[in-house]
Amino acid sequence: MPEPVTQPFSFLKQLDYSVVQQCMHCGLCLPTCPTYDLTKLEKHSPRGRIALMRAIADEEIETTRTFGEEMYYCLGCLACMTACPAGVNYAELFEHARAEVESSGVMKNPTRSLIRHWTIGWLFEDQRRLQFLGSLLRAYQQSGLQQMIRRSGLLRLLPRRLQQLEKMTPTIQPQFSHERIAWKTPSKAQPKYKVALLTGCAQDLIFSDVNQDTAEVLARNGCEVMTPPEQGCCGSLHAHNGEWAQAQNMARRMIDQFPPESFDAIITNAAGCGSHLKHYSGLLKDDPQYADRAKQWDDRIKDIHEWIAQIGLEAPKPVSQQPDLIATYHEACHLVHGQHISTQPREILRSIPGLTLVELTESSWCCGSAGIYNIVQPDTAEELLQRKLNHIEKSKATVVATGNPGCLLQIQNGARERGLPLRIVHPITLLAEAYRREES
Repeated sequence: MPEPVTQPFSFLKQLDYSVVQQCMHCGLCLPTCPTYDLTKLEKHSPRGRIALMRAIADEEIETTRTFGEEMYYCLGCLACMTACPAGVNYAELFEHARAEVESSGVMKNPTRSLIRHWTIGWLFEDQRRLQFLGSLLRAYQQSGLQQMIRRSGLLRLLPRRLQQLEKMTPTIQPQFSHERIAWKTPSKAQPKYKVALLTGCAQDLIFSDVNQDTAEVLARNGCEVMTPPEQGCCGSLHAHNGEWAQAQNMARRMIDQFPPESFDAIITNAAGCGSHLKHYSGLLKDDPQYADRAKQWDDRIKDIHEWIAQIGLEAPKPVSQQPDLIATYHEACHLVHGQHISTQPREILRSIPGLTLVELTESSWCCGSAGIYNIVQPDTAEELLQRKLNHIEKSKATVVATGNPGCLLQIQNGARERGLPLRIVHPITLLAEAYRREES
């Protein structure tokens, strides 16, 4: 008797079919999609991509390299979800489609496999590894060696793509989050809430100062803040790049480290992480040990802007030496489209004495950062960045506020290359500075 043929596991075929077939093909998503706007090709639209996903789920086509390239050409900005009248869960479809690509192996080659194994599979598995690499890069930068090499002209000997990547190298903070923030930060008023602060991965290396600002703002607003020193990765990078099992393992670790029943809220200040963190229940729905805790976790996770607005912001008071700032606000995709948080950051900015907020044209249009999109799709990312910078210039603002580390880096690098005298900063940093002026 012949052996039964075992079909390879398919993420799209095992997905609830109602999610796959929900798209009505109305086309209202098309004007909101940055890649469709650039190319005007149906395959580069949410509607076109969903049609491909459905065809695989229906076994009409095979998973191919062409399908994989299309899924990785998508920014994952989720603007289509905001526009969709049918409420299609494109985020879930997008993550399952990329997991399908990785499980099928259609994109595999030795170089890609090595890079993914070293970064996604090893480096981001343990924050201590990331901090060690960050320490080496910090020493390189603080020693003056980086500037010396940049001035020497040696970098011109590198391929153009490596030159571009070198320019994007972020500045590592003098201290990591656990060196800046105590395990417990007491409330500066009568404590009303007990919260945990997530310090992130790249956020910890590049924007630990934002984490410190966040802890101070929470304490000023009646929160007792717990910030454990050895935190893990939330798994966002892994889920968005098709590594489903790793993302699940990281979700379990986070729930174990931050038991949701122990806190009134678990705070994140990084939009891309926050959007993922709020969906652990979907990630772990088939895990009998973690499914219920994951639902409780989703209820506890709060973006910092969202939480401060929810508990009632204590507005900073004006001081005599008050700087006059003209600021504009870029909406990180995974904050506005992924978490539907838009008014709260603006309310915080408008509460700051001396700050005038001017609206940014296409404020919710992607800047091209999109996780690691600016690394793997540099040309498209650059077009989106220049579009964003054009609008920023027209706003006449001197400060750009945005709530995601990827956006901060992308716009900082673009402004530096263009020679724009801009300060690009997290809204919570501006609020923390206003509190400090008041207290000095």
